[in-house]
Amino acid sequence: MRGPIAPPQVPLAASRAEVFADLVQDSVERLERRWPQLADIDFLVLEVPRLEGRGDQAAWTDDVVPLGGVMPARDGRRARVVVYRRPVEIRTKGRDERAALVHEVVVEQVAELLGLTPETVDPRYGED
Repeated sequence: MRGPIAPPQVPLAASRAEVFADLVQDSVERLERRWPQLADIDFLVLEVPRLEGRGDQAAWTDDVVPLGGVMPARDGRRARVVVYRRPVEIRTKGRDERAALVHEVVVEQVAELLGLTPETVDPRYGED
């Protein structure tokens, strides 16, 4: 008999992408208590960064792979903070380490978007 190992309401049934999105959401909720204006920002999870505007050779350079990015608000579109799932997952070993890195990336991107230091956005930044 084939079928799911666990019912959908059990955490085991959540995909890695869903679990990662939950980590990002947890981080955002933690920051929104201090920065209510974050409710006006869209937070997205993408698998990997795009290589827009570059030739195929750009995929094979020694450039650092970004873990996140920002897109300022413009043309009636809300500002966006993006966290790249695969680069973060590759750099972590386990849920706690992944949650810490996700929060660090979210804090850094929010700081960039707001023109602040990461320590201003989250006073505990860098303590983990």
